[in-house]
Amino acid sequence: MGMAFPVAMRRLLAFGTGVGIEVGPRDLTVSVVRARPAGAEMLGTTVIAGFRERPAVEWGREYADFLKKFAAGHVAAVVLVPRGEVIVRTLQFPAVGDEELEAAIGFQLDTLHPYAEDDAVAAFARLEGAQVLIGILRRQRFAAYQTLFTEAGVKVVSFTFSAAAIYSAIRMTAAAPKDFLAVQEAVDGLEVYGESAARPVFSSVFDLPRPRALALAVAELRLPPETEPIDLGAAMAQAAALTSAAPALALGANFLPEGERRSSSKWRYVPTAALAVILVALLAAILLHEPYDTGRYVAAMQSEISRNEPIAARVPRIDQATGKARERVKQLDDFRRRTRQDLDLLLELTTTLPPPSFLSGLDILRDSVNLAGETDQAAPLLRVLDNSSRLANSEFTMPIAKVGNSEVFRIRSQREGVRP
Repeated sequence: MGMAFPVAMRRLLAFGTGVGIEVGPRDLTVSVVRARPAGAEMLGTTVIAGFRERPAVEWGREYADFLKKFAAGHVAAVVLVPRGEVIVRTLQFPAVGDEELEAAIGFQLDTLHPYAEDDAVAAFARLEGAQVLIGILRRQRFAAYQTLFTEAGVKVVSFTFSAAAIYSAIRMTAAAPKDFLAVQEAVDGLEVYGESAARPVFSSVFDLPRPRALALAVAELRLPPETEPIDLGAAMAQAAALTSAAPALALGANFLPEGERRSSSKWRYVPTAALAVILVALLAAILLHEPYDTGRYVAAMQSEISRNEPIAARVPRIDQATGKARERVKQLDDFRRRTRQDLDLLLELTTTLPPPSFLSGLDILRDSVNLAGETDQAAPLLRVLDNSSRLANSEFTMPIAKVGNSEVFRIRSQREGVRP
């Protein structure tokens, strides 16, 4: 992933022209960006009005004519689906490699959304360490967008969501800012994006008054109450265009199956190819300086290794059998401890939640706990739960609702000190 490159290397790889499309309730916002090591240049932005009511071929021609002005007709676009249609989660997958990540997410996917089984598609990307950003879109909505853009003749390389685009864009050629909050007014509420030491990525849409929404977001991010939000304005389509211009530096969170992605011009890979050629040349130069007798010594060692290989092959099998036995014993010990850990957590919740709070639902899982209930003030509960030695990273899974003099809440917290 491009986020792993140092800043200097990212600047060198930031080369290309990109197209970003933000899907709105009625209009499409299209931006064209040219990325260069010296910086990004906004070439142009347009709004395609009423695309949902117009024939796709008609507004598709308008889109193509706009790209021709910047010689960008060959560029495949990155499309941002509306944030209100996407469920965004940030989960931890410790000890899961990149090869197994998709299977691990698929195993938990049905627990992350309210839709019917197999009625959702996921786009995900690893952030830092074990953190993984996941976006979930209803399959019917995704299929409708696919059909619409295909009918319009728009080449699409990625259908993604705003959190992934913003996260990638702010790291494209510079170090990311720390502990910030950004907002954008949307038809269905206030869209909020933020990052902090407590939450690597926070993205939500609040259908609440702006002060109340900002207060909840600041509480989620554990930021100072006086934190001033940054207004994103029309930057969403520009962020998508940057990820289109330099895909190697962007998160790979893409709802579109790999076989259906449209590629852009091969010239965009010229800098990468040039750097690869330079790297190969340097490696060849180093190898040519190796003395000839080193090669003879390596050949002799290889011969000796081959002679002793049958004996050495037994050791991994013995280690594997020992490891399996050790793992079985460890699993038995873990199962014995589960009941005590769950009862201790239940006791701590009973004594921790301040009166007059009460729970109407409690779901204790191995790595998390889901609470539902009522209290006079729900926002401080996140801090109360995180102060527990057994819970961390608490978050609201639905907006707080007011019922009479009480506030109804649903909270998910990650469990600490338990084995999955």
